[in-house]
Amino acid sequence: MNKEQLLEAMAQKASITKKQAGEALDAFLGSITDTLRKGKAVALTGFGTFQTSRRAAREGRNPATGEKINIPATTVPKFRAGKGLKDAVK
Repeated sequence: MNKEQLLEAMAQKASITKKQAGEALDAFLGSITDTLRKGKAVALTGFGTFQTSRRAAREGRNPATGEKINIPATTVPKFRAGKGLKDAVK
């Protein structure tokens, strides 16, 4: 499912227009992004938790040349599925 298909499904289930569904989805994703940027987690009971994780600096290799390269430390987003979501997809 891509974003367009998701918007159609949201609009149909909520009995709203696709434009309203798009605005709602953009607000939802923006809120999650802003919260993660602040270093906080977003927990949606029964669905899952969005959080950030710190990835340490490490040494890697350029696959094309085999040359060693330094990969800097970074913060990455993570999602952990909740029990309700896990049970729904079994």
